[in-house]
Amino acid sequence: MPIFDAHIHFSHDAAALFSAGEAVAILEKAGLKRALVSSSGDAGTRALHAAAPGLVLPSLRPYRRRGEISSWVDDPSVIDFLEDRLTRFKWVAVGEFHLFAPQTGKAVPRRMIELARRHNLLLHAHSDAGAVDAIFAQWPEARVLWAHAGFVGPDIVGPMLAKHAKLWTDLAFRSEHAHEGRVEEDWRALFAAFPDRVTVGTDTFTPERWHYVAHHADWTREWLADLPRGLAEKIAWRNGEAMIGPHLANLRE
Repeated sequence: MPIFDAHIHFSHDAAALFSAGEAVAILEKAGLKRALVSSSGDAGTRALHAAAPGLVLPSLRPYRRRGEISSWVDDPSVIDFLEDRLTRFKWVAVGEFHLFAPQTGKAVPRRMIELARRHNLLLHAHSDAGAVDAIFAQWPEARVLWAHAGFVGPDIVGPMLAKHAKLWTDLAFRSEHAHEGRVEEDWRALFAAFPDRVTVGTDTFTPERWHYVAHHADWTREWLADLPRGLAEKIAWRNGEAMIGPHLANLRE
């Protein structure tokens, strides 16, 4: 089964270990149909997209280097960086960015969200539920991919999906939903209730995780086989395609 991997990073430290061609070969070996790729800074993402434009979907992180996960929300120079890259290159998303409820009123993340609105970009948010709510309060028409399904359970994810019709989740770096090829009942109920709004992802947040991409894809196929075929296909790749579809025009302009 093809996989839409909604959570791949190719940051500067990974680019020091793998060429763009080698990284693309890893994605292809894993049987990925698409990969939503971001990096700290943006050079790795642009290199992968240039090497495989049909496979790699470029997402712009507000991080220029490692260590800005907490500081970016208070750094006005981040906006200069984003505005420059959004003017010069083509993107389908902004993120993955780390933003939590107490930070959502700050000027820098609010301006980032406004730039995403102006440029028709998906928002890939590593956030708590409060921050997701705040994003939609600022931009009700936003399309948001909630990284790691918020690192919370179906009891929270389900009501959030019910509240926000344009919210998707990725299951990157989550494993508690499936054990030994079987999907846990609470997650199975969530998938059945929101069959169009769940995606999968690997999260290569360190260079070493690149060695895990193919293994993760195989593990994903294993637990997806425990679901009805149509639902499995949606989670594997169809939901990702539908989510990103309205943003693909950015790459053709």
